[in-house]
Amino acid sequence: MSTEAPKPHKWQWENATAGAAAGFATVAVMYPLDVVRTRFQVNDGRVSHLPSYKNTAHAVFTIARSEGLRGLYAGFLPGTLGSTISWGLYFFFYDKAKQRYARNGEGKLSPGLHLASAAEAGGLVCLCTNPVWLVKTRLQLQSPLHQTRPYSGLYDAFRTITREEGFSALYRGIVPGLFLVSHGAIQFTAYEELRKVIIDFKSKRSTFHNDNPDKLLNSLDYAVLGATSKLAAILLTYPFQVMRSRLQQRPSGDGVPRYMDTWHVVKETARFEGIRGFYKGITANLLKNAPASSITFIVYENVLKLLKPTIRND
Repeated sequence: MSTEAPKPHKWQWENATAGAAAGFATVAVMYPLDVVRTRFQVNDGRVSHLPSYKNTAHAVFTIARSEGLRGLYAGFLPGTLGSTISWGLYFFFYDKAKQRYARNGEGKLSPGLHLASAAEAGGLVCLCTNPVWLVKTRLQLQSPLHQTRPYSGLYDAFRTITREEGFSALYRGIVPGLFLVSHGAIQFTAYEELRKVIIDFKSKRSTFHNDNPDKLLNSLDYAVLGATSKLAAILLTYPFQVMRSRLQQRPSGDGVPRYMDTWHVVKETARFEGIRGFYKGITANLLKNAPASSITFIVYENVLKLLKPTIRND
């Protein structure tokens, strides 16, 4: 990812391809912690059909013992699909937005334009992928304690939801999801700005002139950039993740959702759990996302390096 405006070329999809590969690698490695995080997020201590865990390690071992590998990877297919599509579209829309803003300016983007590019990309991705995330959340929350017939898989979940709750149910949680656009905006702005700092620092220490500043960075640099930018974004936006997960829960046997809308989630969570309720599952989230973001950017940058010579040869 470059601070300079991307130059147009024949194949416009290399960013999407690199992003898709990064998304798949991230989900596959860290997925069990995603299941644990979701179960912590929705457990407000006032319902009996959700299992309780003491901490992240206890949750992993309990799920593995009572539900096996299938429990640790519940919802893996929509999770993989959603992450691959999301990252692919995100990097593509983000790169396109940077190109458009750069054409209207001097070629070098300000932090504000990086923020606008990331927010625009995030909003478009959210609208495209909310149904997939809703299905993933519901599959992750299925446990032996559930009183309703479990979904047998991705297709059955979509079919059952649309039949029993209507098409609009697929967009439950869209409001906090759109607020979560700020997560990507914060992460990518921090990534770009920290990247410039590291390149400037290494350029001053390097004795060789290099026309391509990207060659100054190695995989460790990308890992540190990814983890640091992700941490900043998590701490600021995590409450919206909790709200979305709670809204996307499957309704009880009588068909009535536990939370009616975003404001209802905010009121109930604040009333019964306080500020801690908005940060439930954050330990599992940090354990998952800090290294996961490093994996994402390492894969993304290296796949992009492999694709660019091919593009130039075209």
